[in-house]
Amino acid sequence: MPDERILAIDIGAGTMDVVLHDPAQPMENAVQLVLPSATALVGRRIERARRAGRAIFLHGNLMGGYHTTNAVWRHLEVGLAVYATERAALTVHDSIELLRARGVRIVDAAPPDAVAIETRDLDLGLLARALGAYEVALPPTVAVAAQDHGFSPTSSNRLFRFEHWRRFLRPGSTLLDHIWRTPPGYMTRLLAIQQDAPGAIVADTGPVAVLGALEDERVAAAAERGACVVNAGNQHTLALLVRGEELFGVMEHHTEAMTTEKLERLVGRLVAGEITHDEVFGDDGHGAFVLRGYRELEPFSFVAVTGPNRALARPLGWYFAAPHGAMMLSGCFGLIRGVRERQREAPPERGLSKVPDDDD
Repeated sequence: MPDERILAIDIGAGTMDVVLHDPAQPMENAVQLVLPSATALVGRRIERARRAGRAIFLHGNLMGGYHTTNAVWRHLEVGLAVYATERAALTVHDSIELLRARGVRIVDAAPPDAVAIETRDLDLGLLARALGAYEVALPPTVAVAAQDHGFSPTSSNRLFRFEHWRRFLRPGSTLLDHIWRTPPGYMTRLLAIQQDAPGAIVADTGPVAVLGALEDERVAAAAERGACVVNAGNQHTLALLVRGEELFGVMEHHTEAMTTEKLERLVGRLVAGEITHDEVFGDDGHGAFVLRGYRELEPFSFVAVTGPNRALARPLGWYFAAPHGAMMLSGCFGLIRGVRERQREAPPERGLSKVPDDDD
């Protein structure tokens, strides 16, 4: 019998969420884990070296920054040395020249006095050993979601990230367009994940969290008419206008800059179709974009929220989505749903999504 199980891994700034879906069982019985993310772990290891007054050596693969990047800057600020291979250094910034200027020393091997710290978003071997202790084997189908700003060594990664949204958010586009066997070439983090997990399907974490929220029956029913679904993650807050799985608008910001009042205002303006890119980008967010066709429709007044920081919306009376009774696993459920839908649509060798060309 073919192994139809799917290992879904959603890598965020704070946690790495894991669901091993077996179609022979209810989703509620799936193996489920919420673990610290790789960047959180690497950040802690750098902080321990800083408290010990030790230099560090980063080696491995490009991975998500955030905790890692902040810890590197603090290490340099107190006068401690940071060594890194060029590949690992790209975790901190896309420009090697800028890193050198800030004091990062690009080397091929660890100096004898430095604490060696490995960088990579995903260690499938470690996960396999952990699950193996419970007699659970990894399946052949692996799907991984992560937020990727894209490779932008000389320009704002916030603007570059939003150009990605403009490229993909077009009339008729859907949440499934953000799931790939071959991601866009500028999404270097997702490509690095595929190096560490060969053959893995990859996805943008925000859209698959929204797709997972549609596994909540109330959200799915509302989305048939049109809904705004908000994913309040540990680092990013994303709001999408969806009808079914079709996309009509987006607002993306940083969660640390978000308040309840700001969230209510920005989502309200998104739902009304009045939000502008400049007002979000000017507030240190990524931006906003609404398709012109949305303004011809009745506004999508139902708002659902998911994500670890959904408490920001508690006073607003929005619906708290809980797909399969597990809000923290929305991204994994979205990955599973998306992969199964794509597998039904096309053979795997044809790819799970077409990457739009600039001339499309």
